Amino acid sequence: MSRIAYYRCSTADQSIEAQRQALSGPFEREFVDEGVSGAVLAADRPGFAALLGYVREGDTVCIYSIDRLGRDALDIQATIRRLIDKGVTVDVRGLGPIAKGVGELIVAVLAQVAEMERQRIRERCDAGRAAARASLASTGKTHRGKVSLGRPVAHDRNHVVAWRKQNAASIATTAAHFDISLATVKRYCAAA
Repeated sequence: MSRIAYYRCSTADQSIEAQRQALSGPFEREFVDEGVSGAVLAADRPGFAALLGYVREGDTVCIYSIDRLGRDALDIQATIRRLIDKGVTVDVRGLGPIAKGVGELIVAVLAQVAEMERQRIRERCDAGRAAARASLASTGKTHRGKVSLGRPVAHDRNHVVAWRKQNAASIATTAAHFDISLATVKRYCAAA
C-alpha cells in the first residue's frame, strides 16, 4: 500500500510547491502535470496517465483539491470511479478519504459545485468582454480604458505592408525597421 501524491497547475501563478506543502507527505511517488490546463481530460494528462498506470489496489492517492482531478463534474466523477474501481482510495485535502458509497456521493456534489463555479467564471468573462465591446463601440475605449480588446496594435498594418512593398523589404528587414516581431509582420502581410 503506497501513498501517492498528484499535483496539477495550469498557470505560472499557481504552484506545485504550494500544493506539495499543503499535503501531508511523505509519499512513495509523486505525479505532476505542470502547465496543463484543467480543460484537458484527466486521463489525457501525461502525469495523471502515468499515475493511472502505476497505482494498485490498496494505494492512496492524495490531491490538493477536487478540481485538480478533472475538467468538469463528469470527468471528476469518472476519474474518482476509475480509481475506486481499481481499489484505490482518493484522499482530498480538507475532505478526507473517498471510497465507494457515501464518498462517491460527496464527490458528485463537490464536482457539481466546482462545475457551477467554472460556469460563473465563464459568464463573468463573457459579461466583461461584452461590456468592453459596447464601451469600445461608443467611446473608442473599453470600460477599463484600453484602446482595443486583445493585444495592443504594434503599428498600423496598412503602413507596415505599404512600407514593405515600397522598399521591397524582406519580412526580417520590415520587422527590424518597425521594431516588431517577425510573426506580426507575417500576420500583417497575410491579411493584406
